[in-house]
Amino acid sequence: MENNYSLIMAGGVGSRFWPKSTPQIPKQFLDVLGIGKSLLRLTFERMQKISSDDKIYILTNENYFDLVLEQLPEINAEQVICEPERKNTAPCIAYASSKILSQNKNAVLVITPSDHLIIDTNRFKELIQISIEVAASDDKIVTLGILPTRPDTGFGYIEFDKNNSSKPGSVNEVIKFQEKPTADVAKAFVNSGNFYWNAGIFIWKAAVITDAIREFRPDLFDLFASDLSIYGSEKEKERIQHAFHACEDISIDFAILEHAKNISVVLADFDWSDLGTWSSLTDHLNKDSQNNAIVGANVFTFNTNNCLVHVPSDKLVVLDGLEDSIVVESNNMLLVIKKENEQELKKYLKEIEAVLPDLFNK
Repeated sequence: MENNYSLIMAGGVGSRFWPKSTPQIPKQFLDVLGIGKSLLRLTFERMQKISSDDKIYILTNENYFDLVLEQLPEINAEQVICEPERKNTAPCIAYASSKILSQNKNAVLVITPSDHLIIDTNRFKELIQISIEVAASDDKIVTLGILPTRPDTGFGYIEFDKNNSSKPGSVNEVIKFQEKPTADVAKAFVNSGNFYWNAGIFIWKAAVITDAIREFRPDLFDLFASDLSIYGSEKEKERIQHAFHACEDISIDFAILEHAKNISVVLADFDWSDLGTWSSLTDHLNKDSQNNAIVGANVFTFNTNNCLVHVPSDKLVVLDGLEDSIVVESNNMLLVIKKENEQELKKYLKEIEAVLPDLFNK
């Protein structure tokens, strides 16, 4: 594990988990499963199987620095890599990769979001180890592909070169990354058998991703990787503030993965959810006889079916005649929305913020 570094991306605001998730305390810092551990905590414990505690880094916004250290007492302040501005995934990965490369030329980085739920952590470890071996020995950019269970239009897809040896745990060459498809295209992807979900979990040597940034995004390379001597020096903070202010807002997928040719995918078969929406949480909660998933000690339902209810335990809630809906109360805010309209929540919140600009800053 000497050269294995885990980078947990924990800077998002989690707006699709509103009202429980807010810009002040986003979903990765919340116990959305009701088990006494935040999603960040669960991810950290999963990555302890991959890297020693001192080689687990948290990539987050500077506003969440104290929250990270509060929830992860095993790490120190130097392991919290803070972005001064939100500029998507490519800049923060360029920053973290360059910083670690300055410390260890042989570093292999495992990049993972902080809001995924993976039950079979032993299988996860097995597949990450396979990925690390490929990344370290063949100078490959490696990603995990998740076996699709439905033609979901909310995920990106990885098209790979399927052959007779393609099976869970096998390494396959990536043909192309596909953006979120329409419903008909998603069905075609799933039926073809050589499209897996893009989980956003990547494995690569720090030197390999830095070379890729130099080739495909020289602007990012100049800002973050052209002078590794700044890292750990008094110049680092000022340089990084300038770099984030100057750089483009762009994802690692658009910046690098859509251009690079040395990409492999390891086919994964563990249970996985990105917990991107309230509905995605439903599959991981116990249901009552009417298929309602309920978090809250005093919730009473009548003629109510197929709903998700997530409320504080000190709230008395009575629901009658509700179907296929989501009910969430938190921070003195209430959400009641049809499951089929959940993807519209981001749009709704933007419209509300235009009318009540101070609402989300409290």
